Amino acid sequence: MSSSSDVAIQDNTGLSVNTRTSLDKAVVYLHNHGHLSEEGSVNAKTLLRKLDWRLIPLAFACTTVQFLDKFTINYAAVMGMNEDLKLVGNNFSNTATALYIATLITEIPTGYILQKVPPGKWLGMNVILWGMTVGCTAVVKNYHGLLACRILLGVFEAAMPPCLMLITGMWYTKSEGARRFNIWFCGLGLSQIIGGLVSWGFQHLTGGSIDAWRLMFIVLGALSVVVGLFTIILMPDNQMSAKWISDAEKTAAIQRVAVNQTGIQNIHFKWSHLKELTLDLQIWLLAALTILISISSGIISAYSATVIRNLGYSSPHAALLNIPSGLVSITSALITGYFVGRQASRWLCTSILCVPAVLGGALMSFLPATNKGGLLAGIYLVNATPPATILIYSWVVANVAGHTKRVAASALVSAAFCIGSIIGPQTFQAKDAPQYIPAKIIVLATQSAAILVAVMARLYYGWQNSRREATSRTRKTVKDLEWLNLTDKENTSFRYQY
Repeated sequence: MSSSSDVAIQDNTGLSVNTRTSLDKAVVYLHNHGHLSEEGSVNAKTLLRKLDWRLIPLAFACTTVQFLDKFTINYAAVMGMNEDLKLVGNNFSNTATALYIATLITEIPTGYILQKVPPGKWLGMNVILWGMTVGCTAVVKNYHGLLACRILLGVFEAAMPPCLMLITGMWYTKSEGARRFNIWFCGLGLSQIIGGLVSWGFQHLTGGSIDAWRLMFIVLGALSVVVGLFTIILMPDNQMSAKWISDAEKTAAIQRVAVNQTGIQNIHFKWSHLKELTLDLQIWLLAALTILISISSGIISAYSATVIRNLGYSSPHAALLNIPSGLVSITSALITGYFVGRQASRWLCTSILCVPAVLGGALMSFLPATNKGGLLAGIYLVNATPPATILIYSWVVANVAGHTKRVAASALVSAAFCIGSIIGPQTFQAKDAPQYIPAKIIVLATQSAAILVAVMARLYYGWQNSRREATSRTRKTVKDLEWLNLTDKENTSFRYQY
């Protein structure tokens, strides 16, 4: 039997909603507290600033330590880890790939878990666990120990992208979310800078009782544990339970994201949403685009320091020369966030971001080995592309509605990132050393293909919006439609961002 709040909401919307499974938790809160928005106005800019100061530092810190922990193996490889663990042939490539295979598999249950568990708490717990795993890497003695640690790291890091996608969609409008995504994705670039400096510093610690690369894993793992603890304590579950804003601000925080028509939280799993997801062309276009772009990301994350060292630089110099990669990534993310925040087309920004990687792949593939400056420029240019992945994540947040469908789409696109990252390191085969020309050509080809897929996504979204505009005049407007947990297909008033 429905509760009184259910009945009241049902009467207001004019729809037959017989159970809570179709109602977002936010609409129940608004029903009980909606009068607060009338009793006292909340300054929108002040509220947004308050949200930013709480959410952005936490998301930025989580992103930074995730990529720092992921990239640590890249720096450890030039600090003697491969020799100490007696890695041979494709052992190193396999450890890089194993992380993403584990993440890929774990994304399946992650999608279901996030339907039931607050994303902030789940994220914080996993940050702690992956920090502990990174610390444990310091005690491995052989290839199999390293492989086991990388698999566990992949399991725990699976929570990161879908959690941030859900948190962003929960607190920010579509236009705001794209810019915030790019702000905290600057953590990727910062991790490259910190990683280079940390690696360089630890390589000067000689004569100690513990190898420098092992000490580096311990320090960075401990840092992640601290960030995870802060995330659990400070990251809010949702607007309704946030204790650091007033009831009036909670109401305003909910009402301000109603324009998204994607809801905030609904813990009931809907098979119809999952079925729609599998037949939705936009999801597969975004997944294909993610795979193509992340192939180059997988290559850079695992092999950039090795490629630089193979140009003839010492290991400490290779670590320092990898720092500009982080600066390129940060600059690319900030510029992209600025233009997308000013309503620039996501598909166009994605396509433009792929161009430097195409040029970088060409430089790395076809310049002679003696042209070190040109080859370094090629490596740096490829680092302009990873922010395109964040644009795809913001696409998912903006264009996928229905809580079950959105959670599953977030996990699926995250899995697509893993597939690309699995392929990337495997293009570096031992037989191709030291130049790895086939891998560099693959960077060139995949980024070119990504531009074509981005154009296809734009055409698809434009076509869908045109169809909806043509039929919108004959449909009635339904009150509170945005809180009824409808998918983007079910809600004909929904318009896609591109």
